[in-house]
Amino acid sequence: MEPFEAGVRARGFRVVAGLDEAGRGPLAGPVVAAAVVLPETGKFKGVDDSKKLSAGQREELFSLLLEKARAVGIGIVEAQEIDRLNILRASLKAMELAAENLPLKPDFLLIDGIHCVSLPLAQQAIPKGDQRCISIAAASIVAKVTRDRLMMAYHDQYPQYNFAQHKGYGTKEHLQAIRQYGCCPLHRQSFKAIHQPSLL
Repeated sequence: MEPFEAGVRARGFRVVAGLDEAGRGPLAGPVVAAAVVLPETGKFKGVDDSKKLSAGQREELFSLLLEKARAVGIGIVEAQEIDRLNILRASLKAMELAAENLPLKPDFLLIDGIHCVSLPLAQQAIPKGDQRCISIAAASIVAKVTRDRLMMAYHDQYPQYNFAQHKGYGTKEHLQAIRQYGCCPLHRQSFKAIHQPSLL
């Protein structure tokens, strides 16, 4: 990981938050973002891009981060709003909400990707930030675990789709369920595969 946080603090900023989201690609469910402010000292061994970790590793690190981070904020944008905004704008809105929901007000944001957010705060977008910046990697884990837990809860409401297994992604099983049962309120109607599941 590169020392982005140290560089930002050397410029005089004190509350540096990493931001990332989970759930841009699925056909169902919300997009969830997290903002994480890590302490200046302390080891966070194993924190990495959530996509490189097993579900068990993510759960362990999630608990560690909630315990050791200076602050954690969550932002959630549901399927209907994704359809209204488009997925990019919805993802950015989720990150804005996560930053606003931090119990500790940040003065600098490190954001995964190439887009900054519409908040009056100093910020830096970092391509592949979840692989390069520890605060963003921490946010990727918190966002992913939070979203996975939401999809597990939604499974109880809509068991016919088996959201607990695929978390809303366009798997063969999920597409078959859409063909068989149609859509539920969690499905993103603006995604083409929802209306043409046979094409995937």
